[in-house]
Amino acid sequence: MSTRRKAFPVLALGALLVLSAASVRAQQIPSPADFFGFRMGEDRKLARWDRLVEYYRLLDEASPRVRVIEMGPTTLGNPFLAIFVSSPENLANLDAIQRMNATLNDPRGRSQADVNAAVSSGKVVFVQSYGLHSTEVAASQTAAEVMYELATRTDPEILEILDNTVAIMIPCFNPDGEIMVTDWYDQYVGTEYEGLGPPGLYHHYIGHDNNRDAFMQNTVESQYGAQIIFRDWIPQAYIDHHQMGPYTARIYLPPYAEPIRPDGDPLVWREMSWYGAHIAYKMEEAGLDGAVNAAIYSGWGHFGFHWITPFHNIAGMLTESASARLATPLYVHPDQLGGSRQLPEYEAQTTFPNPWPGGWWHVRDIVERQKVASFAPLEMAAKNRETVLRNAYLKASRQTERGAQGDVKAFVIPADQHDPLTASKMVNKLLAQGIEVRRAAQGFEHEGRVYDAGTFVVTTAQPKRGVVRWLLGRTHYPDNSYTRDAEGDPIRPYDMSTDNMAEFMGVRVDPVRAPVEAPTTVIGEPMKLRGRIEAGSFGYHVDGRLNDAFEAVNLLLDRGVAVRRFVQPHGPHMPGDFWVPEAPEALVTEIAGQTGVPFGPMNVDGGNAAARVQRARVAMYQRYYGGNIDEGWTRWLLEDFSFPYTSLFDPELKAGNLNRKYDVIILPEDDLETMTGEGREGPGDRQEYPPQFRSGFGPEGVNALEAFVRAGGTLVTFGEAGDLPIVKFGLPVRNVVAGLPGREFWSPGSTLRVDVDGSHPLAWGMPGRSLATFLAGSQVYETVPGPQTQRIERPVTYVDRDILQSGWLLGEQHIAKRAAVVTVGLGQGHVVLLGFRVQHRAQTHGTFKLLFNTLLRAEAM
Repeated sequence: MSTRRKAFPVLALGALLVLSAASVRAQQIPSPADFFGFRMGEDRKLARWDRLVEYYRLLDEASPRVRVIEMGPTTLGNPFLAIFVSSPENLANLDAIQRMNATLNDPRGRSQADVNAAVSSGKVVFVQSYGLHSTEVAASQTAAEVMYELATRTDPEILEILDNTVAIMIPCFNPDGEIMVTDWYDQYVGTEYEGLGPPGLYHHYIGHDNNRDAFMQNTVESQYGAQIIFRDWIPQAYIDHHQMGPYTARIYLPPYAEPIRPDGDPLVWREMSWYGAHIAYKMEEAGLDGAVNAAIYSGWGHFGFHWITPFHNIAGMLTESASARLATPLYVHPDQLGGSRQLPEYEAQTTFPNPWPGGWWHVRDIVERQKVASFAPLEMAAKNRETVLRNAYLKASRQTERGAQGDVKAFVIPADQHDPLTASKMVNKLLAQGIEVRRAAQGFEHEGRVYDAGTFVVTTAQPKRGVVRWLLGRTHYPDNSYTRDAEGDPIRPYDMSTDNMAEFMGVRVDPVRAPVEAPTTVIGEPMKLRGRIEAGSFGYHVDGRLNDAFEAVNLLLDRGVAVRRFVQPHGPHMPGDFWVPEAPEALVTEIAGQTGVPFGPMNVDGGNAAARVQRARVAMYQRYYGGNIDEGWTRWLLEDFSFPYTSLFDPELKAGNLNRKYDVIILPEDDLETMTGEGREGPGDRQEYPPQFRSGFGPEGVNALEAFVRAGGTLVTFGEAGDLPIVKFGLPVRNVVAGLPGREFWSPGSTLRVDVDGSHPLAWGMPGRSLATFLAGSQVYETVPGPQTQRIERPVTYVDRDILQSGWLLGEQHIAKRAAVVTVGLGQGHVVLLGFRVQHRAQTHGTFKLLFNTLLRAEAM
């Protein structure tokens, strides 16, 4: 990571002179209240990101304890900052501290003397992040006061923190959203709409899901965070400061509740308890009531930053403060306060000895608690510097040994893949985690399998063995008393029950029980994928099994190049493969370099076996009421693969005549009532939004969509959105899992085995056996007897038994052999019901083509 250097004074004077100089500087640095004109957390006041950046740059210039690094632009072009805070001596010696930190985090090949020196002379690296979820407004304000006090205080506790730690602060993980929410709040403060969340997503694409992106790193903000946390620094501890609902404890503190995800080093879990207990202790010392430990948030969660870090041997922690109404105070009555996971009643218990009694709750109350939660763990780390550093070494070395001794010695990623470009993308994502990946220059045989040259090997005998295990190994979510309630009903996991990267991406990975002895070399940098080009007598051939082939074709179409697609087998070419009869070599070279797609020689005339590719005119429904995260992710995905689209809002939809502009309309995952607006009336409901930000297209929109299909359009639905055409159009299919209680059918965030009919145009380029990522709201279809069923096609169906690959599945008999995807003819058009989210969070590369094939059509000449 590049850092902007600045000159620091050489402190060769005694402690009194150092204190005196620091006091003089502190007098020259304005407090946040002086700079912004109000105290952080003051009612109805929010500091905007551009002004916060000004303040942090002022601290950088005025304090030798602060170094501000601009990592780069955010999604919308705002500065993303990381702030290093430590003693001037430490900041002047960051490179050496970083090297010692690296020794402890990966001691392989290091001598015990190197380790001992790093423990003796190193500093605890501690990362904290604020403002990831932008409607949780307090944290970005808290960060300013934390930074000010670190820069100016001269008490022994702060000096010890500065001497013994390097604090790396991410003062706002989502600057774009901080600006959106601040501007929205300021616009409506003092009106009847004060305190409502913004009408759209507070990240341009993914809203609240921005903390689900740490393991895939699709957004640039996640990439910046990962650079710091997973590769450049690998801290000993990390805390992400958040807010939760207002009607339980005032702040959740580590450790997590049960169940935990196993295979992290035990020291990590002990450290979370250790830090969390001290934070809670300091809360009580400060007279801040309502703190709870080991409740609400389970240790098995999504692989966002605070939940994946334990497997990087980092004490990855979370704080969650009770929310107000953005920056507006909220009155909470005692009878509104309730319990949660491992807090069965809102009553005192050992982890919650001092319940808050209710009353007015202000953002300033959150700021006070977050400040304690920011300083207390730094104090703990500073006082126990050598212990923390020694344990960093122990965690890394013990995890490496566990990998060497465990049943699975390595994961082999064969070079021979259905979609080798996606496999290479996955390897780059593993590298982005800081995982060691090796590559074989020659073919080899191992455990009865033959592997080609270019095969990747990921050993488990490495410090990040836990990350390797969960991203590449099969997963089974626990089914026990922690995951079922007193009546035996399953309790929904916090988000997903698996985060297996390989399964999501459709990449074959082989776990092996013996170490791979074949010669391999470490991949030091992310691979730059450039496709080869070779023209034939009839132009170029592009393999339709490659996801990236769709981007390449879109780029060709953008330049006016004609592309054809095989609709039937033709020699070596299969349905779904692309044929480019003629294109400028310079353009093909450019696109092959940009996408990694190889353009092979086409040496036979495709003739009538191939049809002209016609790109559909695509619209996607977009609503307000906080936005639709699935819609945002789909926008991101379409743009990433260069598919043009139009966002379709209620007024245009209700006006009808949609076929004039569009061929395909996408309804992202959403419930029927939210889309139509039915059943939304009543006090305190979504009609509180300003009129221009109210959504629901009602009967007019339903009629317009049905007319669009009957006139020849294609309506594509994801998951629960399928209810609209099923219910409103009267399609002859039903969702067989609708209404089933959890004890009968349950599959929260799992990968399930499906059979794919690759001869169907919707499934061209897909393998015959694939994995569907099944989430809450996913649908499974069977046909309803009647005369219209002849127009139903079932290109993707669940296998007959042993359906679960990873996650948690109860009641597989309900979905065995039934359809995961159906197409239904209606009038001159079609409805495509994608029962699971084939594009979920832009992570499920293995099923992208089920969407892409609806958007690139092969039309007869």
